[in-house]
Amino acid sequence: MLQIDKSISFKDLSPQLDSLWELSGQKILSIEKEYDRSKGSPVFTSAGKYTTRGWTEWTQGFEYGSSALQFDASGNEQFLELARNNTLEKMAPHVTHFGVHDHGFNNVSTYGNLLRQLLAGQFEGTGWETDFYRLALKLSGASQARRWTNIKGGGGFIYSFNGPHSLFVDTIRSCRSLAVSYLLGHKYMDEGDKEISLIGRLLNHAISTAEHSVYYGEGRDQYDTEAGRTTHEAIFNTNDGQFRCPNSQQGFSGFTTWTRGLAWAITGFAEELEFLELLSDKEIEPFGERKTIQSTFLKAAHATSSFYINNTPTDGIPYWDTGAPGLNKMPADYLEKKSNPYNDYEPVDSSAAAIAAQGLIRLGQFLGEEGDQYTKAGITIANSLFSEPYLSTDPNHHGLILHSIYHRPNGWDYVPDGSKIPNGESSMWGDYHARELALYIGKLSQGENYHFFDCAPRD
Repeated sequence: MLQIDKSISFKDLSPQLDSLWELSGQKILSIEKEYDRSKGSPVFTSAGKYTTRGWTEWTQGFEYGSSALQFDASGNEQFLELARNNTLEKMAPHVTHFGVHDHGFNNVSTYGNLLRQLLAGQFEGTGWETDFYRLALKLSGASQARRWTNIKGGGGFIYSFNGPHSLFVDTIRSCRSLAVSYLLGHKYMDEGDKEISLIGRLLNHAISTAEHSVYYGEGRDQYDTEAGRTTHEAIFNTNDGQFRCPNSQQGFSGFTTWTRGLAWAITGFAEELEFLELLSDKEIEPFGERKTIQSTFLKAAHATSSFYINNTPTDGIPYWDTGAPGLNKMPADYLEKKSNPYNDYEPVDSSAAAIAAQGLIRLGQFLGEEGDQYTKAGITIANSLFSEPYLSTDPNHHGLILHSIYHRPNGWDYVPDGSKIPNGESSMWGDYHARELALYIGKLSQGENYHFFDCAPRD
């Protein structure tokens, strides 16, 4: 169980943030110089060097978004130009990609970050550049919303790249693309000139995720004994819209919790709660009462956050799946000790920690004094993540945060000589979210804040 440092503050991490950003800049430039682009987008490291893995190009936005975050933190315009040029030259195919559920990852991380910085006066851009980013974000949200499956009883979900039967828990954070598109005033038009509500699809997807991807210890199945368990994939019968069963692509099973999926849920629901605060009752009413929707999101956020805290080692870095089969070979008290990325049985996943920490802090900030435990939990995790053995200080290693896992069931992760499990490697999503977490903590330490929807401010 996570041992929350109740005395820790955002400012306590200032020295670590300085070290992280210095290392981060070096690694971004090293990847830019050394990586072979002909292989596709960098996904994760193997023996310390970024490599690719053919599934989808879902990490390209994290790479160029990292340069944008580096500029945000350092003011070094070298990284701004990397972000601007690469986004302009390479990200367009992602804007209208109908085949994936990753728009909030690829496009909000690039076009969204750049537009946020431009509007905040962090750099000067031309009128066309502002409009270019806005148009890309409008189209991205509509493209994401197009992947829709209706379910029994009303509502529906944005289906994953697996097909219309598949609801992924991680899509909850990718839904921010719909939020931004909506805030920018875009209208998604479909057959017969019918307007499809972007906010309606966002809210209905989030409700479906809360109802089908999160468990609440209410006996939905034999293993629903503790609130907060998540399933990576919820399977539906597309003929009648009925939920059929939990499943997992990257976790051990549909009845255990893949911790990166859990982390996506924590951060996704926290951000949706923040987003709801922007909306009027009139905007929400066609899709349900504000109180009911907020209660659904809060229930999911509380449950997943508490589950994470209760089922992770004392330093806040979780093992890759809470039901991974090798965990029964670990010492019985393995959750009462710090994580051990070099054990013989099951790997940890630092990328889950990077994602979850931000969500915990956001939830804590949303709840105010009532949420102080979540805020402190997030800072405690960040303190572990931004220190060795997780912070990568080796200048020859491309990664920023070590001990990330991509796809354990498929055996894609690099196992170093002499080890029985994968360790010592990084992922593009883990490194990006560590940077996002660092930027967020840095701003909070200075009495500032930032949200993904700052790129689409309301008048």
